[in-house]
Amino acid sequence: MTNRFEDHLSSVIEQEAKKLIDRYHSYHNFLHLEHEKNKARIHDVPEKVVKKPSYWSYDNNFNPFHVRKKSKSIAKSITKKLADGTYSPREPHQKPIDKPGGGKRVLSIYQLPDVAVSRIFYERLLEKNRHRFSSFSYAYRNDKNVHFAIQDISVDLSLNARAFVAEFDFSDFFGSISHEYLREQFDCNGFYISEEERKVIDAFLEKREVGIPQGTSISLFLANLVCWKLDRTLEGLGVRFARYADDTVIWSSSYQKVCDAFTAINDFSTFAGVKINAKKSEGISLLTREGLPSELSSTKSSIEFLGYGISVDAVSIKPASVEKIQSQISYILYKNLIQPLKGPKLKGLKIPSRGKDEALLSAMMQIRRYLYGGLTSYQLESYINGRTKRIKFKGIMSFYPLVDDFEQLKHLDGWLVSTIFRSLRLRSKLLIRWKFDCSAEFPFNVKRDELVETFRARIVHGKALLEVPSFLLIQKAVQLGLKNRGIEGVMNPKSNEYNY
Repeated sequence: MTNRFEDHLSSVIEQEAKKLIDRYHSYHNFLHLEHEKNKARIHDVPEKVVKKPSYWSYDNNFNPFHVRKKSKSIAKSITKKLADGTYSPREPHQKPIDKPGGGKRVLSIYQLPDVAVSRIFYERLLEKNRHRFSSFSYAYRNDKNVHFAIQDISVDLSLNARAFVAEFDFSDFFGSISHEYLREQFDCNGFYISEEERKVIDAFLEKREVGIPQGTSISLFLANLVCWKLDRTLEGLGVRFARYADDTVIWSSSYQKVCDAFTAINDFSTFAGVKINAKKSEGISLLTREGLPSELSSTKSSIEFLGYGISVDAVSIKPASVEKIQSQISYILYKNLIQPLKGPKLKGLKIPSRGKDEALLSAMMQIRRYLYGGLTSYQLESYINGRTKRIKFKGIMSFYPLVDDFEQLKHLDGWLVSTIFRSLRLRSKLLIRWKFDCSAEFPFNVKRDELVETFRARIVHGKALLEVPSFLLIQKAVQLGLKNRGIEGVMNPKSNEYNY
């Protein structure tokens, strides 16, 4: 048994090392390509600097290249320590991370052998106990994901024209969990946790007075374990809810039941040592269709959960996430069309001529890759019309497969066309400053209302490479994919890791 575990641990250590090595190689390749592109576009390009994480130099076991070479001997040593009860993870690197709403959280970056141990015990604990978790708990599981939560919320809310909704968020959830409360859960509620597993959990907690480390797999199991009693209490109250880690939304047609749920949240906060974040918690509101009468002053037509906005009638991308998407597209246009013309002199810049603008071609291909993930409008239309049976979704919209607010998507399509048009107008003006007047040529002479049709008709290298991508088109294809293959068949595999 020991040899079997040792071989498994060695394999997992190698997998974790390879994951970081592949990530580092991708970063290095991206940096090189960007540097080469910038040299052709911008004057006085800064020297390319390839960085390694600073903590790689703190200890060799942070360095994936070293760990991959030594995986077998490391696994042998750790297996022995686990067997005699002396295993303890090495001191992690503490990395402050900016939180979307302000402030910081601390991410514990463990040495790779400890990451592997944590992952193995997390998977073992989850496999034995997954059936005990509430069906309304969606985070840190291999049988549920963020989109399952969104679907359950939206379908349930759509059945009623109005519902009372409570939205709660906890302050420093991971960092403030009471160890006493956590350990109480080991011996109740039907969870199976062996003595060896308890020792490993204690080893990851031993240098902390409160809280569980954020950044290691075993903490993901513990986070759901801590909330089990809260989930069961909410179920007993007869309310509907969705909990994704510490983000919780509760709804019911009964105002009293939602108030009772608020009391349950308060009790959990006291017992578990986790404070409610008053700034981010919306409290109790009435969710209803716009225009319907309301007896509450706190009335809204939609709620936000993770990256989505959910109303009685539709699922949309929440405003903050829309801004992030628009910002990324705007940057692509600026980087390709505007920035190269703002330096003190032009360097290696190919001036648009005879209706050809290589910078525009690069920008459109990058935007299309961002939205479509390598697909083309023709491929999407073929899939929608049944000419193609299967395609793979990789672009940004694969992180939002449940969006069905087509008015929002039409608005985004209009915004994209207007932004491209304004960028070309500014590019034309900047070119004139450099004594290159291209305003009478394509693409600078295209009217805003004719931009989509004209760009698609323009053939480059035998293809419609200048076509303007469409939020509405990609989402129609995704919606068809949902019907044919389900959520997991169309969502981005990294959906649960994405920063919504």
